[in-house]
Amino acid sequence: MTIWQRIRSLWGAATWLRTLHVAMGLLAGALTAGVIIALVFASVLLVWTVVVPVIAVGVLFWALPYLTALQRSRFSAYLDVTIAPVPRAWPPRNPLTWLVGQAKALSTWRQIAYHLLCPLLNGLGATALLIAWGGTITLAILSARTFALAAYWWLGVLFAVIAVGLFVAGPLVARAFAWVDVIAGKALLGPSISDELAQRVETLRESRAEVIDAADAERRRIERDLHDGTQQRLVWLAMNLGMARATLTDLPEPARQVIAQAHEEAKQALKELRDLVRGLHPAVLTDEGLDAALSGLAARAPLPVRLSVDVADRASPTIEAVAFFVVSEALTNIAKHAEAANAAIAVVRRGDRLRVTVQDDGKGGAAPERGTGLRGLAQRVGSVDGRLRIDSPAGGPTTIEVELPCE
Repeated sequence: MTIWQRIRSLWGAATWLRTLHVAMGLLAGALTAGVIIALVFASVLLVWTVVVPVIAVGVLFWALPYLTALQRSRFSAYLDVTIAPVPRAWPPRNPLTWLVGQAKALSTWRQIAYHLLCPLLNGLGATALLIAWGGTITLAILSARTFALAAYWWLGVLFAVIAVGLFVAGPLVARAFAWVDVIAGKALLGPSISDELAQRVETLRESRAEVIDAADAERRRIERDLHDGTQQRLVWLAMNLGMARATLTDLPEPARQVIAQAHEEAKQALKELRDLVRGLHPAVLTDEGLDAALSGLAARAPLPVRLSVDVADRASPTIEAVAFFVVSEALTNIAKHAEAANAAIAVVRRGDRLRVTVQDDGKGGAAPERGTGLRGLAQRVGSVDGRLRIDSPAGGPTTIEVELPCE
């Protein structure tokens, strides 16, 4: 780009948009700062009432996002600059807690700082632009009139030179103040690094919840397909082999042994498939809930199990599946490794937390680093932001406590 093109570009549409941005910034800043100052003044003036300051501060914190949105729209309309909004917790579950949280948030005071700074910054910019553009026009007129007086032609030249200088300075002044305003707006109106990190964490948490729900739905689909398809075919095969075993008694002994062996293998395969299906996601868990599903687990356990379930309201399917997996894995480990005579399971829901406790009177010594079972259990609990505690001293007893969020 040549020097002439650069000079000519100074008076393009961008310059007039920057000028409008500064002018509208003065008006918008006067409005937003006026609202803030009025609410603060009312709070100070009527501080003795206690109620009015609380209401005024609440109104200020409620209105702050709207005042900020007004300023962000100015940046977008005139400068094509996008400032990301600050995450807002609304509507508040507890107004007092929300009020305290807003007062503690650094983003609240950053926004207030910008609204108070805006009329000063843009007022200074508007004054400088008024001097530049207004001075250019005024001095141009004076220069023309002075040239008409032959005795004062040198004064006309001086006025003309100053007018040209102001005319050249106008676009630079508009660009400078718009640039400073953009820096202040992005620094004070947009989300801070902590806000962005918190938003990122929330997004990742939601994504993880969606992945977990999708995996749980896939397990239910696999369980349904195995139950309605493969399992039914195995049942049919076992029945036919059983009928052949019972009726074909005149076959040679080797053939009868092959049929008998095939019959036993089919029944074993059917049993293993049923165990696999129950381990994936038992249908009774979806239909009847934790009480019925855990009752089935306790009944099939190879040792006496005492079960207590106190769940008035059902949790989400994902949380119920994790609780079922915890109990199933714990009972499997007890049967394989604990050498226990008895076990006890307690499931209690209090508020938004579901607590699962599994105890046994075995030899103890259970630790996640010693086997994949407890490690997988810890991973499954952690996937839903749950907490796992294992207390298993040498000699026993072993207690596994899991706390799961129900929201």
